[in-house]
Parts: sequence; structure tokens; C-alpha cells
Amino acid sequence: MPSHHVQPPLSRRGFLLASAGAGAALGLSAGPVRAGTRGPFGRFGSPSARLTPGTLYVDARGRGDHTSVRDAVAAATGTGRTLVIAPGTYRETLAVDVTRTEATWIGASENPRDVVIVYDNAAGTPKPGGGTHGTTGSATTTVQADGFTARWITFANDWLRADHPGVTGTQAVAIKVQGDRSAFHHCRFLGHQDTLYADSIALGAFARQYFSHCYAEGDVDFVFGRATAVFEHCRFHTLNRTDLAAAPHGFVFAPSTAGANPRGYLVTGSRVTSEAPDAFYKLARPWVPSSDTTARPMLTVRDTHLGPGIDAVAPYANMSAAFPWQDQRFAEYRNSGPGAVVTVPENRPQLTPEQAASATRSAHLGDWTPWKETC
Repeated sequence: MPSHHVQPPLSRRGFLLASAGAGAALGLSAGPVRAGTRGPFGRFGSPSARLTPGTLYVDARGRGDHTSVRDAVAAATGTGRTLVIAPGTYRETLAVDVTRTEATWIGASENPRDVVIVYDNAAGTPKPGGGTHGTTGSATTTVQADGFTARWITFANDWLRADHPGVTGTQAVAIKVQGDRSAFHHCRFLGHQDTLYADSIALGAFARQYFSHCYAEGDVDFVFGRATAVFEHCRFHTLNRTDLAAAPHGFVFAPSTAGANPRGYLVTGSRVTSEAPDAFYKLARPWVPSSDTTARPMLTVRDTHLGPGIDAVAPYANMSAAFPWQDQRFAEYRNSGPGAVVTVPENRPQLTPEQAASATRSAHLGDWTPWKETC
């Protein structure tokens, strides 16, 4: 997403240690953190006792089928394959193409801090063959296949502006998700700008995505895209920016919902926290891409606690004056916390109880019920 902000002087060490969000969240270990008492793959079997014939095991220390997630993805062709990933930090870029449907990735320790997939490309990072990566190309992980599920995994991009003061393309995506029926349970998404790209594979494809008990952090537009996405019982954490003396430091959401899509982003039963000064963050701004000027971004935030980091007086902003947020589909319902206090009613569009009755995970996701899935 575009950023009008200058480059911060924040060091990499400063980013990793600055806060409970960034410091604890991006505690990237050099090797496995804990293997547990049942071996590196916990309760999920092993190469000698596979969960299913289609299950592959990843362990950087060589106790699985593959030592890298990339090699396991390459081997997991077809549909319905499962990767069980042992604790460790896997520094690599990954792509799950459209042919690898119904894939499942499991963090073996059942703690997302233990399994970290991370890289450090940004939009402005030069590519070996010339040019730069662009926002999409910066993604550490890209998922295009339908039916993807991940549990207990951290997806991160640890590229930092301060390390590259000459780079203007500062978008650095941790994961780009484009497939329909993509579910993430107990996962973490770490970065700064454009952390979680919840999108679709084509303008006319209304990809459904579900995020349950997840954690996402960043500063500028760090949850963005045109998917039909439900975020339930999630935490969104805004980072402090010592490079900026005044608000805003950034924006939590930047949906780009297609005008023909009746369902955009739904945030329910969640929390927005911040390590920045009070009121230094906007809740959202609409993204109307140049490739789709008919987009009509949609975001509903309901039954969610908005901390003091959110500007309660003016929680929404424009990304472009040509597409004011008031003309988009932004709404709230029964939110709580200091960032949810309604002081200027025209700046806080509220759903009626009748409208709220259709702003639910079931209405957004239809016949797909990922919250009923167990592992």
C-alpha cells in the first residue's frame, strides 16, 4: 500500500526489542526452540509413523523428510497434502500455486512462536534479473491454492526501512493469500507495512478467508486486500514509529473490496492494541487500486475492543481524495474501549441491530464453516 511517511531511523535491534509486540513477536531463533517430549513433531507423527500417506515432515535439523519448507512444498504435489513443521526459523520464500489445493501446514509444537517462516524482501528490493519485487513480489509466503489451512505458524517479513534508507518501496508483505477457503488458526503475521495481504486471485474471484485467534502487527495498512475475510478473536497490534513526531503513524486496515462483492472484511470479537502514543493510529483507510477504480472497500468492525492507540475522533482517513472513505462501506457495531468512543457521530458510522444481524461470519463465508474444523 502507498506510504507518504519518511524513512525511520529505527535499527533492526530496535525493531526486535522495542515492544512486547515486536520484541516478543519477532524473537526469531537460530534453530528449534523446543521439540517437546514426543520428538520434533509432537503429536503429529513422524516419517516412520505418518499421520497419512500424504503427510510430509520438515525439520531444519534433518529429522524429517525435508530440512526446508520450500523443498517440502515442491514435493507436496497435487491435493490434500499436509506439512508438519518442527520448531525452527525457516528463512526462505514460499509459493503454494493453484495446483496444490487443500493443503494443510501444522506447527508441530502447537505454539506459533516456535515455527517461524521469514524473509526480508520489500517492494523496492532489487531482483537478480533486474527491476524490483513490487508489493506482491515482496511476500515471504504466497498462497494461491484453494482450501489452504495453517495452524500454529508465524509468517514474517523482517525487512526494515532503517536498514535501507535509499529504498522508497517500503511495502514488505509477510504473506499474500489469494485462494478461496483459506483458514489460519493461532497464527502470527509480523511486519511493518503491508504485513497481511488478504486478497483474491482475480478481480471477479471473491475469495473467502478466515483468521481465528491470530495476531497481526505492523504500521501502514498492515491488513489489506480485496478478499472476503473474517477475523475472529484476533489481536491487531500497531507499532511505535520513532521517525514520526506527529500522527498518524499508520492504519490498521486497508480493504480494496471489489464493488460487485457484497462482503469485504469483518472483524469480530477482537482487540486492537498499540505501543504508539494515544490516538496516533487510524482504524482504516480505503484502498481503491488504479487497476480497479470501481472498488468499493468494505470493513465492518464489531464487538471489538479498540485501545487508546486508535483515534476515536477521526478513526478513518482517505488514501486518495478522489475516493473518500465516507463513500465506501465502513461500519462499526457495539465496539468498546477508548478508541471506540463516539465523539463525532458522522465519523463513526454504526450498524443498526437489523444490519448487524447479517454482519456475521456465516453470512460472509456461506456454506464454508472453518470454525468447526479441528486438528
